[in-house]
Amino acid sequence: MADGEKVKNRWLVVVGALLIQLCLGAIYAWGAFTGALQNPEGLFKYTDTQTSWIFSAGLASFALVMILAGRLQDKYGPRIIAVIGGVILGAGYIIAGFTGTSFPLMLLLVGIVGGAGIGMGYVCPIAACVKWFPDLKGLITGLAVAGFGAGAFIFVKLAGSWLHLIANHGVNGTFVIFGIIFLVTVVIGALLLSNPPAGYKPPGWNPPVQADGSAKPKVKDLTQGQTVCTLQFWMIWLAFVLSAGCGLMVIKCLKNFGEFEGGLSAAAAGSALGLLALFNGMGRVVWGTASQKLSARGSVILMCLLQAVMTFMLIKMGSTPLTLAIAACWIGFNFGGNFALFPLLTLENFGGKNLGANYGAVFTSYGVGGILGPVMAGRVYDTMGTYKTAFIIAAVACIIAAVLGLLLKPITAKTE
Repeated sequence: MADGEKVKNRWLVVVGALLIQLCLGAIYAWGAFTGALQNPEGLFKYTDTQTSWIFSAGLASFALVMILAGRLQDKYGPRIIAVIGGVILGAGYIIAGFTGTSFPLMLLLVGIVGGAGIGMGYVCPIAACVKWFPDLKGLITGLAVAGFGAGAFIFVKLAGSWLHLIANHGVNGTFVIFGIIFLVTVVIGALLLSNPPAGYKPPGWNPPVQADGSAKPKVKDLTQGQTVCTLQFWMIWLAFVLSAGCGLMVIKCLKNFGEFEGGLSAAAAGSALGLLALFNGMGRVVWGTASQKLSARGSVILMCLLQAVMTFMLIKMGSTPLTLAIAACWIGFNFGGNFALFPLLTLENFGGKNLGANYGAVFTSYGVGGILGPVMAGRVYDTMGTYKTAFIIAAVACIIAAVLGLLLKPITAKTE
């Protein structure tokens, strides 16, 4: 049958996923613009608070829109929803390029509209890839989101040292160029997405069995409404807040920590941040693959504990380029794991039929963590003149996240 012919091309879905995520990950490239936006002798003269608000608005819009996008994706399929996301994201940046220096318009177009486009597109490739690759769920989920981390690295370099877009075309011109890239690339990637035929199984693969040879019990497919009423949902949600909030906090303050407290040059501290973005993408693939042996729950526990250790150690690692780079790689690697493991944890607990809607609900935690982590670090620094106390708080948060994972139990007929 016609749908069956798509089976041999299932890797095209992964290609589409990577194209989409490379562009969506540009939200983490916001730091490439802040220097020009905050230059007191430049056109914009924005404050640090203003540029932070644009970034935070993008994260919040991203997370909130995913609630709706997940439901729409489950209903209408990944292709059309991802196309809409690409159009919204691209249009937001392109229009922002023609609005001069207006902070409210940039907050609206780059922050809220751009974030909404990311939220529309983000869950689509994840949900599609999991359905096409039941035999490689962990690896494929990692690949599906790896582009998000790598995209930040690429777009930072395009704006700066590779093509010098901001230097040559200004902030507004770079917005237009990025917007066109986002629009074209996301739409092309979206056209490669599809859901497999009902009952699809990869050739030669059979569902896993228990030790006695019987089929493993299938996780019950819960709707979004049923999912948010379970204790498991809120444990997963809070663990994601704490784990992601720690990573986002470090992303926000790592460069400043290296410069202001470690005495490093701006170039050395900036290089560490670039490595964090690169290892963010690598961590998504490696942790997704590890989950196939450890389970998503076991991997989340280990990842959060490793992150806690390094966040504690970061206090003493900001004074040399090498130690700061090691810390950045470690933290970026584990931070990236969140985005491979929490979709799988959602799948393990609530089933695959409504994964888009359910992970959309879980992902609201990312928006909360994106506000709490960076704001906490900023408040601590303004009060105490150091980020070190913030690192201790974040490390404790990761330990709590690991404990939540340890206490997480599968949904049974009784708890349901």
